[in-house]
Amino acid sequence: MSQQEVSRSSVGLRSERGPVLAGLMLSMALVALDSTIIATAVPSIVRDLGGFSSFPWLFSIYLLAQAATVPLYSKYADLRGRRPVLFLGIALFLAGSALCGVAWSMPVLIIFRGVQGLGAGAVQPMTMTIVGDLYSVQERAKVQGYLASVWGLASVLGPTLGGLLSQYLSWRWIFFVNLPVGALAVWMLARHFHEKVAVRASHRIDYTGAVLLTSGCSLLILGLLEGDVAWAWLSPISLAVIGGAVVLLAAFVVVERRAEEPVLPLWVFRHRVLVGCNLAAVMVGALLIGLTSYVPTFVQGVIGTGALVAGFSVAALTVGWPITAALSGRVYLRVGFRNTALLGAAVVLLGTVLTVLLPQDAHILEVAGACFVVGAGLGLVNSPTVVAVQSVVGWERRGVVTGTNMFARSIGSAVGVAALGAVANATLSRRFAAPPPEAAGHLPASIDATSTVLGGSHATTPAVEAFVRSALYDATHNVFLALVGVAVALIMVILLIPRTTQPLTFTTETSEP
Repeated sequence: MSQQEVSRSSVGLRSERGPVLAGLMLSMALVALDSTIIATAVPSIVRDLGGFSSFPWLFSIYLLAQAATVPLYSKYADLRGRRPVLFLGIALFLAGSALCGVAWSMPVLIIFRGVQGLGAGAVQPMTMTIVGDLYSVQERAKVQGYLASVWGLASVLGPTLGGLLSQYLSWRWIFFVNLPVGALAVWMLARHFHEKVAVRASHRIDYTGAVLLTSGCSLLILGLLEGDVAWAWLSPISLAVIGGAVVLLAAFVVVERRAEEPVLPLWVFRHRVLVGCNLAAVMVGALLIGLTSYVPTFVQGVIGTGALVAGFSVAALTVGWPITAALSGRVYLRVGFRNTALLGAAVVLLGTVLTVLLPQDAHILEVAGACFVVGAGLGLVNSPTVVAVQSVVGWERRGVVTGTNMFARSIGSAVGVAALGAVANATLSRRFAAPPPEAAGHLPASIDATSTVLGGSHATTPAVEAFVRSALYDATHNVFLALVGVAVALIMVILLIPRTTQPLTFTTETSEP
């Protein structure tokens, strides 16, 4: 019996797919809730633990751990089945959540976020892969709407709950809420989802490639985050870190070309559908993390609202996404994957321009409106590109291409938050280096002066508070400006996708297309 036949027999009758889908939606809820709930808590975390210049690491370490493990998990899933990989991911994610909830310093919290990322690297791609196994291309249009509803619910509950917990209890509870959701997901899947993978042949896992990829990406993110903060951009240590990243990533390409079973097969970068969709995923990741990271800072630090109101602004972003994602199935079945994604990218560009036009005294509804437009565009981009990559391969390679797409989005988010963090930190460093006379001498000696408007106790005069808010406005404005450039790049990479998609053909089990 072939792997494809095994996968179909493991699904069971059509009536059995409903409980499995419910369990998958709960699994997706773990990642969705975590993605939407933490952004509004960042100001509260910075207030308690300090380290504003380091807070991008809360996202980068999570995303890096997720991105680095996605190819490994995807390979294991294609060889051993989806079920054990998904359960391992949920277990790691819940362990990381519990550890984050008891973190006592910013460095410790960053490390525990990495543990969460190790679990997320399995949860999200495995959920999408199993959906690809269970449903046909036509059926997936409807199922994408169900999964989008998870993000829609999380988009409302996450920021709102994050704001409530941060403002009235403690930010630590934003991690503890993952535990009951994860437990319910495990219970549902353990009861209803069973696989029978008949062939368990011996395979080689490309650990060398995984180490090179992780190390190279780690150095790249380190260089971007600490450049112009811990060291000058053109200093010897900066050049050594970035140069080391380039060398390691180049070595990764060489190793993958020779590996018997590469962790990230290079053929996924040679097909126009896969290349275009994966590059689009990179841009989507950067856009999403940029807005969810810095919109709460803008709303709380510049406009001066509380965490709960900041949560509503982020909710507008993540509400727009699932609404259009649910509709995208009907659209791409009529006009194709590329045209649907192009329409979404144009909407994204409009939304990012609206964020750049926000004034320092913007109303919260203006912020929410701009975020909603961006989210609506992202929903029209993400769903058709994910379905497109799944539609060109069979079961035995669906895990790899889905995982690669998730990997690309995670890398885009990890590198994006690092690059945007560098933009924000450089702007704040420049502003704080030359404060006005009325604020000079009253500011902390670092970027952590931002805590004066994020709930801290350093502010002593209205002049200091006004100056810090102005500096934060410049920083977030520059971040939003950079996101306009990312939106333009998104349009360009989507044009690489052909108008029509055809399945890849393989001459042998191990050959390239």
